[in-house]
Amino acid sequence: MITATTVTDTDDGSVAQPGAGWQAELRAAEASVRAMDAALRLTEAERRGIEHARASGLRPKVTAHFLGLCDPLDAACPIRRQVVPHELEAREVPGDLEDPLGEQEHEVAPHLVRRYPDRALLIATLQCAVHCRFCTRSRLVRTGQGVTPMVELEPAFAWLRAHPEVQEVLISGGDPLTMSTARLVELVDRLRAIGTLRRLRIGTRTPSALPSRIDDELVQALKGRPAIWFMVHFNHPKELMPEAREALGRLADGGFPLMNQTVMLRGINDDPEVLAELFRGLVDERVRPYYLLHCDVAKGTSHLRTTLDRSVAVYRELLGKVSGIAVPKLIVDTPRGRGKVQVGPETIVEREPGRTVLRTWRGERVELTDPPSE
Repeated sequence: MITATTVTDTDDGSVAQPGAGWQAELRAAEASVRAMDAALRLTEAERRGIEHARASGLRPKVTAHFLGLCDPLDAACPIRRQVVPHELEAREVPGDLEDPLGEQEHEVAPHLVRRYPDRALLIATLQCAVHCRFCTRSRLVRTGQGVTPMVELEPAFAWLRAHPEVQEVLISGGDPLTMSTARLVELVDRLRAIGTLRRLRIGTRTPSALPSRIDDELVQALKGRPAIWFMVHFNHPKELMPEAREALGRLADGGFPLMNQTVMLRGINDDPEVLAELFRGLVDERVRPYYLLHCDVAKGTSHLRTTLDRSVAVYRELLGKVSGIAVPKLIVDTPRGRGKVQVGPETIVEREPGRTVLRTWRGERVELTDPPSE
């Protein structure tokens, strides 16, 4: 157990205020320890967690915008728990993995991961706007490296050219939108020049964590480049502040399809009422809830993970609360990179030739009779 009870800070500066420009706010997010200490009444468990994270793990990092969403007095605040380290991060439990999705095993070229026949993931940067405490790629993000140099991506481009069966690339990281617009456009154009690629997805948390990043320059620069989808990341309705809604609106007005991925987190959003509010709010902003992800088994995240039974129970209650367009798939991204599995409540309770009994979201049993065979 870690015994430190004080936070020592060697970071310079303080977090820039929202409105200072997204680049300035991103740069200032590096000084998160000082900002957290000034803005929040940190508990001893949080202080010990910060010391551990700075010494051996994913260092604290948060933007002024996201820090401003945290309750300064409540350590159980659902925003605060996503970004402020806790001493339980030092705990390892059976099943924890350094590389929970087996990305090293499935790397086909430097920075390029292929786990499915028709798509691949490109790690374009290891920089993020905030360091989520449940990060599945913390082994890479914590290195402090930034944008992947274009020359280092050349083998990935060559591999994609040689494998036309791969038709889709997810640009990820880190967060690709922490790169400059010019750098992002250069990367997009290099990928679009590979004629067999039909779709690009950009995974980002900036609409939630750094909404000022979604500016007119970005939208206009990407607007004329077809088949770009944005995969955004919101975990709690408190994140859907006016600034975030405006950022989502800019992307939607630019013609980009928007899909959201939410991670099920213990004590943060493992509540059907919380998720229903989040998903309704996203649909209002023209964002389709896509995945509700059972939290990955990344080392040091056990205190934030629900049991699978809990995730399924929450999902079962959610199904009857919101419109179908606001219901994501409940997904387990299986350990060691064996792929995503859709899970959910058992809906088939009896089956025999010609007859099936289903259970509805209300818990009612309904019999379904098959047509006669011809």
